[in-house]
Amino acid sequence: MDERRLKGLMGLCVRAGQAAFGEDGCRRAIEKGQCGILLADGGISANSRKRYEDLCGRNGTRMVLLPEGLLGDATGKPGAAMAVKEGPFSEQIISVISDR
Repeated sequence: MDERRLKGLMGLCVRAGQAAFGEDGCRRAIEKGQCGILLADGGISANSRKRYEDLCGRNGTRMVLLPEGLLGDATGKPGAAMAVKEGPFSEQIISVISDR
């Protein structure tokens, strides 16, 4: 995974208004079927991680656990998770994450 490229895409996504933050924002995006991918910070608690995994599993949304601190560094919004809306940004992020 190219962290530099991922950070750039995440920042663009936020500036373009294609991201939701916080538990409520992420939950709404996932339940409405508007989330292409959920990016979770590696430092989240086990309970939060389980809640996001269960929510994503029920709704068929892909969830990726990022290295701790990457989410806050890339977006300027430290937090547990970021829901990326379906579309070109989520597709590009999935592509970057899939590159190994």
